[in-house]
Formats: sequence, C-alpha cells, structure tokens
Amino acid sequence: MELLKKTATEQHKALINKEVSALELTKASIERIEKLDEKLGAFNSTTFDEAIETAKRVDEKIAKNEQIPFLAGIPTALKDNMNMTGSKTTCSSKILENFVSPYDATITTKLKENLVPILGKANLDEFAMGSSNENSAFKIVRNPYNLNKVPGGSSGGSAASVSASEVTLSLGSDTGGSIRLPASFCGITGFKPTYGRVSRYGLVAFASSLDQIGPFGRSIEDVTHLYEAIAGYDVKDSTSLNLEVGNISANLKKDIKGLKVGVIKELMAEGVADDVKESIENAIKTYEKLGAEIKEISLPLLKHSIGVYYIVATAEASSNLARFDGVRYGYRAQNCENLLDMYCKTRAEGFGPEVKRRIMLGTYALSSGYYDAYYKKAQQLRRLIANDFNKAFESVDILVSPTCPTTAFDLNSKANNPLEMYLTDIATISSNLVGAPALSMPCGFDKDNMPIGLQIIAKNLDEMTLLQSAYALEQELGVYNQRPNI
Repeated sequence: MELLKKTATEQHKALINKEVSALELTKASIERIEKLDEKLGAFNSTTFDEAIETAKRVDEKIAKNEQIPFLAGIPTALKDNMNMTGSKTTCSSKILENFVSPYDATITTKLKENLVPILGKANLDEFAMGSSNENSAFKIVRNPYNLNKVPGGSSGGSAASVSASEVTLSLGSDTGGSIRLPASFCGITGFKPTYGRVSRYGLVAFASSLDQIGPFGRSIEDVTHLYEAIAGYDVKDSTSLNLEVGNISANLKKDIKGLKVGVIKELMAEGVADDVKESIENAIKTYEKLGAEIKEISLPLLKHSIGVYYIVATAEASSNLARFDGVRYGYRAQNCENLLDMYCKTRAEGFGPEVKRRIMLGTYALSSGYYDAYYKKAQQLRRLIANDFNKAFESVDILVSPTCPTTAFDLNSKANNPLEMYLTDIATISSNLVGAPALSMPCGFDKDNMPIGLQIIAKNLDEMTLLQSAYALEQELGVYNQRPNI
C-alpha cells in the first residue's frame, strides 16, 4: 500500500531496482480499486486484464535487463471520453452507455507504446460538462479528502483515482478548467498544455477550439514525464502543432532566480476565501525567497471570460453533439412514430439536464439573427482577452492565481444553481480561451484540511518555464507528498 502512495518517479526507481515487479504494482492497484471504488465512484469501467498483460511485458524486459520507458509499469487511468479499442467509451452519458470503442485514441497508442498499464476509464461529468462531477449519468464521484464533498469536474474520476492512490497517473481533458479544478480540489497536480500540443484524435469532442488533453500526477516530475509521453505532432488532428516538445524532464531542476512572476490582481480580489488567499500569498512569498521578482498584473477583460466561454463552448458543443442522434451508434429511443420523433426522443432520453441546457444555449447563440450578436461578439472579445495576456507576458514569465476562489464544496450545494456552478471556473477559463499552458499544484490546506490549489499560467508553447517554475516552488513548499486518509 505504501508503494501505491509513492510518485511515479519513485515507483519507476523501485521497478528498475527490482524492489517490486510491475505485475505486483498493477495487482496492488487493482486490489485498491476493488476495495475502494464502490464508495469513491472514480471508475466507470475497468480494463484489468489488459493492464496485467502490459505489466507482464514490462517484467519480461526488466528480467532481461532491457531498458524500459520511464512510465512503463506505472498504473494509469483514462478519462472516459478517450477511446481505447475494446473498452467502453461512455462520456458518462446514457446515450453512449453501451458504446465500445473500435479504435485507440492517439494518446492511448502512445501510452501502450510506453508499456503503461491502463486500468480503466474514469468517471466524469457527462460529456465533460460540469465543475463538480455530479452530472454523470451513472454515479457521482466523491472527494478522497472528504466523501461528502465534490472532487471538482469534469475530470473528477481521473483526479480522485490518483489522489486516493487507486492509480499513480491519469489523463483528463480540460475545456475550461476540467483538469486544474479537480487537481486543486483533490490535492494533486493537473496540467493543461498549450492548445495543440497533445493530439485530440480519439477524444470525444465537447468544444473543439478549447479542448486539450493533459496529465494528472502527484508531482511536477510525474506530470512532466506523462506530458512528454503523450505530446507531439499527429497527422490525424488538424489542430496538432508540428513543433518539438523538448526534453523538459531533463531540465526541470533549474534555478529560478530572476524569474518574473505576475500576480493576477482580478483573481486575488473579493470572493476569494481567506484560507485560499493566505496559501496563495505564502506561495508568492516563497517565490520571492527563491529569488523571483513579483509584480501585480491586471487583466481588465478577464471578468468577461465566463460570458465568452459559455457562448463559444456551448455553440461548439451544439455542433459537436449533433452526431448523437440514435442513427449510427449509441442509444436509440423505442416506439417512435417517424424519423423526427426518433431524433427527438433519443436526444431527450439520452442526454442529461446539463448537456441539454448547454446544447440549447449553443443552438440559440448560433441561430439566425443571433449569430452576430452572440457568437461573433464572443469570438471578438476572446481575441481581446488574448491581447491582455500577450501584454502581460511582455513584462512577466508566468502568471499566478488561486485555481479556484474556494476549496471543494459540499455535494448538492450548487447542483440546482447553474450560474453559481459556472462561476467556480472564473480563474481557469481564460487560459483555454487563449490556448495558454496552465497547471494547478497543491500549495496548502484550509481549516477543514481540504487542499488548496495554486494556478500557474505561462505564455503559449512555454511549457518549459511553466514546469520549471512549478517544480522549484513544489520542492520548497513540500506539500505535494501529502495524501488523504482513505
């Protein structure tokens, strides 16, 4: 059990030193999932047999003293909106409840090439739409630090499974904070790379100009290795960037003296809980101690990011989710009078309330007579928000803020108030709108011992500076190695 709580880096060392076999590590993870997941709800489905076969291959290589990839044998989970041949890909929706993937996503192929045992598909808010993981059609996910609180969304299952030591690593998708918010609430590290750095081929689309796949781990080093394994150009994704990723893991431990850190003024104002503010201020002082220069930065248009996001994201969702019509695959309503009746009934019965709400919002924003007033205006404002960020990065290397103004909230406390739920993402949405790399890392705990996340944002394509600055802070703070008592 103690080994399951270790970082991927520590587990890798144990594997190559033959202190433990990959099969033992994988079986320990399986036992942990079988024992714990009934109350946690982190997994929608499991792929234990495939994981065991992969672990055996790793052990064969180690027995022959062959070199293994860094992540070989490390138990990992995929968010249940990523395709893996022969496994269910449900997006936590009734409409895809029995859909079995006929192909691998590019990230799945890359994990398999790295001999990573994939133990299953993690629960999420339906079609990745939500901030609390209460919108799953199957079951809610609970926070490992307190089972009566939310884990954050939409990648709640991916985050909770790593936090609770069911797996060591996982992948999530981030459209408006869906990696960083759960990472903050569950006390782990979650990283959203620059838009286009990681292929979206085989990811079920929510909002195509915002979606990005990224890693969860227990340390900056862990997420860096997982990022390097999945990043890179992919001819199957037209938005994929044909640029070198670079060897970030070899350059992580850099002295950050002289680093220019911008504190986002608008995200440290009213509405931020006292405990959260205190932890963020402590992290900023730690940066100062490490030799960084601190500067307050204003992003005046940031306050419009939620409005812009909920027009752009819902419009793209309306378009992307039109394919779920009961004709080609997925759920189909019975006893329909004609084709139109089948379409209507299938979508009414197959989609949950939040997904329907967003489809309707998006369809309205794209409709004749409203397109220019809403969607076009939102895209123009999106450009101006990007200009604010570009201007900020002329004088600083990274921007910091709370990942969320509060720590994890109680289950059902915001479920009936969509607007309040949407405001949870105030700090995270803007980096999706501008495509910038951003991460959340643990920086402290509130008075109820719930984790607090610090968000760091870098300019587009500068993952190197982002991860180096996060690593230096992580080592100094020493919070990352704490685990929930579950």
